[in-house]
Amino acid sequence: MARYKAVVSYDGSSYGGWQKQLNTTSIQEVIEQALAKMHKHDVAIVASGRTDAGVHAIAQVFHFDSEMKIQEKHWIKALNSLLPKDIRIQSVKQVTEAFHARFDAIGKRYDYLISNDILNPFKENYMAKDAHKLDVAYMQECATVLIGTHDFTSFTSNKIDPRKPRVKTITRLEVLQEKDHVHMIFEGNGFLRYMVRMLSQTLIEAGKHRITKADIKKMLEAKDKHACRYKAVPQGLYLVRVDYADDEEQN
Repeated sequence: MARYKAVVSYDGSSYGGWQKQLNTTSIQEVIEQALAKMHKHDVAIVASGRTDAGVHAIAQVFHFDSEMKIQEKHWIKALNSLLPKDIRIQSVKQVTEAFHARFDAIGKRYDYLISNDILNPFKENYMAKDAHKLDVAYMQECATVLIGTHDFTSFTSNKIDPRKPRVKTITRLEVLQEKDHVHMIFEGNGFLRYMVRMLSQTLIEAGKHRITKADIKKMLEAKDKHACRYKAVPQGLYLVRVDYADDEEQN
């Protein structure tokens, strides 16, 4: 039995999120079904973390165990032949049996995209849309409040397990004006559920001058799950990279 680390890209538009659940199709479920077809028995996969319905991934990481003797390049071809076109395996490599996709992750990058081209149907599933012209410079100024190590209780789901640590470190938070959209980049040692979406919408509201830098600082310092009422739509969110200590290159 060998353990494998896989990197997968997916368009989350048609799925109820990463995690298996009742009454909707998940990305995890579809990948496990493909592995089951190959193995003739159930094969469980463990991801670096879950993504919500409508959220996309450029490089989600998961691991699985297999008794099959297949070269790494052939794993990619075999799995992609069984998966729908909106889920694509990018790499598969054998790792030690101690590797854990979730617990060994030391950092992640998420990107959030928002456009004011609200009439463009081709962006409907891949960017947030807002008719307002955002003040990107002010959004970047407000972002400085959030960089560093903080208790992010105010920017997470109210259903989060109270035993789960709320202190996270954001090492990079950039707000960039691209040609046809605003691009936010979040890098850190980990993110709570809904954290990136809530931070994104908070910065968007600041970009509309509906809230101030001081308001954001007050929300953060409140450490209260009711302090922030903002949460951006999932379509604009991408899991870009998951980092591991022994990576020769970042995924």
